[in-house]
Amino acid sequence: MSEPAANPAATSFPTPTISLPLGLEVLRTYSGVLVCLEILFGGLVWILVASSNVPVPLLQGWVMFVSVTAFFLSSFYLTLLVTGLADRINTDWNFLDVFYHFLALLFYFAAFVLEAATTAANGGAHINSLPNSTDSVLCITFPRGNIFTVLSYREYSINVAATIFAFVVTLCYGGSMVMGFKRWRK
Repeated sequence: MSEPAANPAATSFPTPTISLPLGLEVLRTYSGVLVCLEILFGGLVWILVASSNVPVPLLQGWVMFVSVTAFFLSSFYLTLLVTGLADRINTDWNFLDVFYHFLALLFYFAAFVLEAATTAANGGAHINSLPNSTDSVLCITFPRGNIFTVLSYREYSINVAATIFAFVVTLCYGGSMVMGFKRWRK
C-alpha cells in the first residue's frame, strides 16, 4: 500500500507570522497597551460626539463612523491576540497589523480634522442679556468660514474634549503603526 497523497491545500498556506506574544502577555507589550488605549480613547470619542447632539451631521457623521468602526475592529484584534486565535489563522499578522493601523491612522486623522472644524465653527455666536430686561438675544457675527454652528457652552465643551481625544487616538494609532512596521521589517 502506498502513502496517501498530501493535501495540496494544507501545504500551500504559510504558517502564521506574528511577532507579538499571544494570551495575556500581549498586554505587557507597548503594542498591547496602545491597542487598549485606542479602544479606551476611541470609545470616549464615540461617546462624546454622540452626546453633543451632532450639530453638523455631515462632518460628525464621519467622526462617528470612524470611531465606532475603529473601536470594534481594535476590540476584535485585541480579542484575537488575547485568546490566541491569531495563531490559528494562517496569515501574515505583522503586515495586517501595519496595514490596519495605517488605515485607522488615516481615517482618524481625517476625523480629528473634521471634529476640530466643527468645534472651531462655533466662534461667531454668543448669547447676550438685554439691558434692564430678563430677555436674551442671540448675537451672530460674520462667520469665519463655510461652516457655522451655534453650540451651547456644554456642547462646545464636549466637542473640544472630543477633538482632544480624537487627536490622542490618532497618536496612538500612529505609534502602533510605527511599532508594527518595525516588527514587520524584521
